[in-house]
Amino acid sequence: MTLVQLEYIIAVDTYRSFVAAAEKCFVTQPTLSMQIQKLEESLGVKIFDRSRQPVVPTEIGEKIIEQARTVLTESKKISEILQAERGELTGELKIGVIPTVAPYLLPTVISSFMKKYNKLKLQIWEYTTEQIIQELKIGTLDCGILSTPLHDPVIQEIPLFYETFVAYVSEKSQVFEKKMINIEDISNEKLWLLNEGHCMRGQVLNICNYKHNQSKEGTFDYNTGSVETLKRMVDLNGGLTILPEMSISNYDEDQLAHVRYFKTPEPVREISLVTPQNYVKKHAINMLKNEILNVVPEKFKSKRKKEVMGFSV
Repeated sequence: MTLVQLEYIIAVDTYRSFVAAAEKCFVTQPTLSMQIQKLEESLGVKIFDRSRQPVVPTEIGEKIIEQARTVLTESKKISEILQAERGELTGELKIGVIPTVAPYLLPTVISSFMKKYNKLKLQIWEYTTEQIIQELKIGTLDCGILSTPLHDPVIQEIPLFYETFVAYVSEKSQVFEKKMINIEDISNEKLWLLNEGHCMRGQVLNICNYKHNQSKEGTFDYNTGSVETLKRMVDLNGGLTILPEMSISNYDEDQLAHVRYFKTPEPVREISLVTPQNYVKKHAINMLKNEILNVVPEKFKSKRKKEVMGFSV
């Protein structure tokens, strides 16, 4: 039994295909299949049921693969110890980021991070919260940057900052005349929301007491998957939308004239760095955390007089 063989069976379990697993492991499919067959022969059991498509583990195979994940995770910690001892960051770090954070946080963070740690290769994917959690659990991501709390026992959360939600209001709206607003002020307004699958959608619905107001016809419109498109919807069609404060950082004076802050307690979202509980690459992830905290405005680092909005995954 070798670590390479364990890596191959984990890949097949993850991608449910010998061809896809071979591609991800950068070997030919016959090579991967031969090594898995050798492992099965040495153990005297079948790890995969090849008669089914997509391929699935056998009952004993599931137990073997679960243990293989643990073995590989622990083996990678040796490299982590050596890197920390030498004070260097090499290899790669795979990061998943939700789309409502990525464009406003990552460009600055990645630029400064790569200048300091240019031997480390960053691979970044924009995923929904549900996708990031799934990829963390199967080991295809090292960490994620998303909104919390998740209430998932196998995911570790490291809170980074608390980002205020603001309203972007059409000048046709009655709310436009107010300098600051309450939740009650927007209960009868046309509200533009992100599509299903975005955690920010759930947070906005919580802000607006959706269950209380959903009987009011025409109050809510469901439209887009982009924060920037939400703003355009308001500009062209009236109503209002709720945006994370970082998304307005580059607004000009005319655009800022449409922004309204909520009265205390301000609704916020908690943004965290998340990992599996038993994770590796701790040094790299810790350096990423420090880099994020270096670029986040100080006012976002406290949740005093703020109310963290929850959501369901």
